[in-house]
Amino acid sequence: MDDAQSNHLKAYGVTYRALQRGGRAEWLLNYRGGSFLLPADTATERDAALTGVTVEPASDGDVVAVRGEIQANNMDAVPLEKAPKVAVYVPPNAAPWDDAVTMSLEYAGIEYQKIWDPDVLGGRLKDFEWLHLHHEDFTGQYSKFYLAYSGAFWLSEMVERNQETARRLGLPNVPALKKAVAREIRRFVQDGGFLFAMCTATETIEIALAAEGVDVAAPYADGTSMDPDASAKLDWARSFAFRDVKLEQSS
Repeated sequence: MDDAQSNHLKAYGVTYRALQRGGRAEWLLNYRGGSFLLPADTATERDAALTGVTVEPASDGDVVAVRGEIQANNMDAVPLEKAPKVAVYVPPNAAPWDDAVTMSLEYAGIEYQKIWDPDVLGGRLKDFEWLHLHHEDFTGQYSKFYLAYSGAFWLSEMVERNQETARRLGLPNVPALKKAVAREIRRFVQDGGFLFAMCTATETIEIALAAEGVDVAAPYADGTSMDPDASAKLDWARSFAFRDVKLEQSS
C-alpha cells in the first residue's frame, strides 16, 4: 500500500474479515506498495469506514487495467481464499509492549491464539494453519542473554520456567525441550502448515533440527559441555533450508 492508504495495518484486518465472511480477495504484490483487491460489498465498505482504512472503488475496466500493469511489470496478484487460523508462539512471560507481532495483529483486528511448548508438544498445532515464531532460541540457550544478564530477575524467571516445563514434560533439559518443539513444528510444515519465522527463531530452529543427537548447547543450558565436533556432526538435511553451515563458538 502506498501513501494514499490512511491505515496500512488495519487494511490487513479488513481483508482478513472479508475472507472470514466467505469473500475472495487478491494481494497485488508490488502494485502501489502491495494493495488488496477486495469485494465491493456493503460489509467490507462499512468495515473500512469504521476502521479508517482508505478504499478506492474500481470498475471492471479499472481492474483490467490494473491486471495489465501487473503483467507488464515486476508484480503479481496472489489470490486469498480463506482466513487462516493463526497461532503465535509466545512464552508466558512475554510482555505485551515487547511483542510487536501480537501488538500488530491486535491493532489490525486479526484473530490469533498464543501457544507455547506444552501446546506444541500436546498436538495443538493441528488446530492451526499459520504459525508465527519470533524471539525464541530453539537451541535452548536463551538467545545468549544468559551471558550478559545471568543475574537479572527476569532471566532467572525465564530459565526456571523453561526448566520446570522440561521436567513436567519428561525431558532432561531445556535444549532437549526446544529440539522436541522444533521437530513438531517441522512436522506441522510437512503436513501443510504455513510457518513464518523471524528474529532468533529463523536460525535457531534450523540448528535445533540439524543437531538431532548432537550437543550444541553451552554448559549453562544443559549442564554438559558442547560436543567439540558438533559442527561436523550436524545433519542439515533435517533442517528447512540451511545447508553446510559451520557453527562458531563465542569467544
